[in-house]
Amino acid sequence: MSYTDEDLLRLAVKVGQHLLAGERRIATAESCTGGFIGKVLTDVPGSSQWFETGYVTYGNGAKTTLLGVLPAELEAHGAVSEPVVKAMAIGALERSGADVAVAVSGIAGPGGGTPGKPVGSVWFGWAWKHGRSVRAQARLKVFKGDRDAVRRKAVSNALTGVLEL
Repeated sequence: MSYTDEDLLRLAVKVGQHLLAGERRIATAESCTGGFIGKVLTDVPGSSQWFETGYVTYGNGAKTTLLGVLPAELEAHGAVSEPVVKAMAIGALERSGADVAVAVSGIAGPGGGTPGKPVGSVWFGWAWKHGRSVRAQARLKVFKGDRDAVRRKAVSNALTGVLEL
């Protein structure tokens, strides 16, 4: 499926309503989507009521400096991995003061893929406050399509995951 700007906006409106209903605010931590999730969320009028901040951490240095991802995790697993995307989500949650965070790291293409991590591989992480503790989960998807299609599918999947929290 191809996601249009209108499709993504409708989904962002649902996310905003979901967050407002739970009196929660969101932060984003994005690598391969380069701020696309934050852009879609802030396209919604009134998003300042539930959108806290967005981190665009495309490079590994930004992941460590801005989100606290350990260099050892990046070395051991690579940026496109479950441990790194969970650390990105937790880092965004803790640093922003938000109640929910979503993180994305992937290979949008057209190059950069490997046999173990083909183009279209995207890891998603979500972190949220649960009482005094923090919970996190991650999920891997492999999308087909060109760079734009992979990024649009990643935005949709990231936002759909927020609706599940």
